[in-house]
Amino acid sequence: MLATRARRVFGSRINRLMHVYWRFSRGVTLGVRALVTNERGEIFLVKHSYVAGWHLPGGGVEPGETVPEALGRELMEEGNIALSGPPSLHAIYFNDRASNRDYVALFVVRAFHQTEAPQPNREIIEHGFFAPHALPAGITDGTARRIAEVLEGRPAAPVW
Repeated sequence: MLATRARRVFGSRINRLMHVYWRFSRGVTLGVRALVTNERGEIFLVKHSYVAGWHLPGGGVEPGETVPEALGRELMEEGNIALSGPPSLHAIYFNDRASNRDYVALFVVRAFHQTEAPQPNREIIEHGFFAPHALPAGITDGTARRIAEVLEGRPAAPVW
């Protein structure tokens, strides 16, 4: 428990330092997230070692990388999920929690295959597919709102 808390504190500080670095090295930061649903309608979620809560898989778009490339890379890294069809862009959000220059593109992924069950690692400590009516405790507010937007047809909010 103490090690998990220390990783989160350390991860939070590193995250803030990275955003300071990005402020000077990049004009705007862009991230991708995916709401991945399987044939049973379950949603794939991940729990990171460095931030609290359950999240949709995703991460930052690297310089020189396209948005689809970043989405594919992040899904493979966090869930061994390979796209087998085009994802659908749901919305682009302003993420004011990270900085005043951060944006997140949310995609809905229904066509994929999982090359093998992902194994917990230093970044992703838990993962799984969850039924929409049985989401895990500790799901983040932003993640819960995005799921409601996609599955219940709610309008996309402008802010993550």
